[in-house]
Amino acid sequence: MIIKTSDYAISAVKEEQYPKDQLPEIALAGRSNVGKSSLINSLLGRKNLARTSSQPGKTQTLNFYIINEEFYLVDVPGYGYAKVSQVKRQQFGEMIQDYLETRENLKGLILLTDSRHEPTKDDIAMYNYSLYLNLPILVVCTKIDKVKKNQENKVLSNLKKHLDLAHDNVTVLTYSSVKKTHVKEVWDWIEEKL
Repeated sequence: MIIKTSDYAISAVKEEQYPKDQLPEIALAGRSNVGKSSLINSLLGRKNLARTSSQPGKTQTLNFYIINEEFYLVDVPGYGYAKVSQVKRQQFGEMIQDYLETRENLKGLILLTDSRHEPTKDDIAMYNYSLYLNLPILVVCTKIDKVKKNQENKVLSNLKKHLDLAHDNVTVLTYSSVKKTHVKEVWDWIEEKL
């Protein structure tokens, strides 16, 4: 995909605030600090469009980024961050659930997991929930540049141990925003879903 324009469009916490233009959307979900902002920036060839933070739990709204005036990438709040209060965590959960269950323009979900670790309980829950919603899912194992070459196969076998990947609507890729590993393949998946 050739990126002509990419801009932050809007932040939302409820349906009335979502964009009204009916453009297709691809959501990005994952635990706090898994690299969603880095993935967005590296896909778009931008440095700071999506704000990266050393502090997990910074994204507390649905952030819509408009690409080529044709579709949105939607960054949803990271889950599983311990320093967020139970009440806040429940609000995030409800906001994400409302969005994923009611948004007709949503064409797919990119679920990010950290290559260096086994999927968390929250990763597994989000994956199974997305399957239940019958969304096309792209599982992206981020930070693959931080995994030794001879351990890369272990990343995928760890994933298979915890997630049932044998579904027609599921694709898995490793990713590095540093080395730009599989940028093209992520775009191919996005274009196919739009």
